Amino acid sequence: MISLAVTPLTPEAFAPFGEVLDTRGDPILINAGFARRHNDLCTVDVAPEGGATNVSIFVAKARTLPLLITMMERHPLGSQAFMPLQDQPWLAVVCIDPADPSTFRAFACTGRQGVNYARDVWHFPLVTFADGDRFMVVDRKGPGNNLEERFLPQDRHLTVSR
Repeated sequence: MISLAVTPLTPEAFAPFGEVLDTRGDPILINAGFARRHNDLCTVDVAPEGGATNVSIFVAKARTLPLLITMMERHPLGSQAFMPLQDQPWLAVVCIDPADPSTFRAFACTGRQGVNYARDVWHFPLVTFADGDRFMVVDRKGPGNNLEERFLPQDRHLTVSR
């Protein structure tokens, strides 16, 4: 069993896997100053093979730590952005190559940070710690196979703990 440390989510650390969506920058005031717009947070990549943008809400079931990582998934035809709709911590687990445990990373995300997994980036499914946590998800819909799952051999399972 391989143990994977959790590190804070920063744009620099997450760059090999995609983009960090964060509302800490300078917003644009709109609606006569009654709203702030955090604009252009990520690049939505869905066009291959006739894809279109899909906006949905995911409602998650809680997971507990230590978390056993037995599989990874990726989307070869489009990016996939997750933005929490409550201020609760969650995890993003990613890797460059599922066959190489040294490429795995686990990021501690705040409830005010989202991620946009780049096309073809391996990631573990959504990890939240409270039942009913909701996420706005922007990804691809349309023709073609946009999901690949890779199950890890038992001797390559990883655990994530704080």
